[in-house]
Amino acid sequence: MRYVYNAALPSPNGAPTAPSGAPLAVAQATAEEFRAALGQLASGVVLLAVHDPEEGARGEDIGMTATAFLSVSLDPPLVLVSVREDSRMDDALDRVDHWAVSVLAAEQRVTAARFAMKGRVSDRLLFADLPHERGPASGAPLVSDALATVECRTEQRISAGDHVLLIGRVLSARLGRPSGGPLVYFRGQYRQLG
Repeated sequence: MRYVYNAALPSPNGAPTAPSGAPLAVAQATAEEFRAALGQLASGVVLLAVHDPEEGARGEDIGMTATAFLSVSLDPPLVLVSVREDSRMDDALDRVDHWAVSVLAAEQRVTAARFAMKGRVSDRLLFADLPHERGPASGAPLVSDALATVECRTEQRISAGDHVLLIGRVLSARLGRPSGGPLVYFRGQYRQLG
C-alpha cells in the first residue's frame, strides 16, 4: 500500500493534518488491491464498435469488449463508455464520432472473449465470423441476437487516468432478442445470471 499526503487539509505550516492536528497520510490502493476489490462488482458486458472510413478502401470495423458502460442521462439520452487511452479504439474514436454498443447475451461469451484478446490479428476477421448488421446511424456493426443495441454520437471526451471516458448521445436504441439473460463479468470471469 502506498501513502500520499492529502493536500486538502493543510495546517498553518502547510503540512497536511488530521482534525486532531496530527500529520495525515491517506492510503492509496495499489493496482492489485484496486483490481481485486472492484472485481467484486458485477458488470454487464458490451461490444463497442466503430466503423473507421479512413482505414482502407471501404473502411474498417473496430471492436472492443467493454464492462465499463452505463446510462448517464434520460433527457437527453446519454451513455458513458471507458476505453484505454492510446488504444486502437481510442485512436479510432478520436477521428470518428459515431459508434455503437451491443449489449451481449449470456450465450455470447465467445464473442466477448474474442474481442477482449490483446494482440489479436484482425478485427476484420472477427467481424467476418460474427453475425451482425450495420447500424444506420453509426455505420458500425451491431451484433445479431444481442439483448439490445444503441448507436451514439460522441458529446464529450474526458481524460481519466489511463483511460478516456466517452459520453455519447444515444441516436437510436433497440431491443434485440425478447428473452434471455445478460452476459456478466464478475471476479475476472464471464458469467450468466442464475
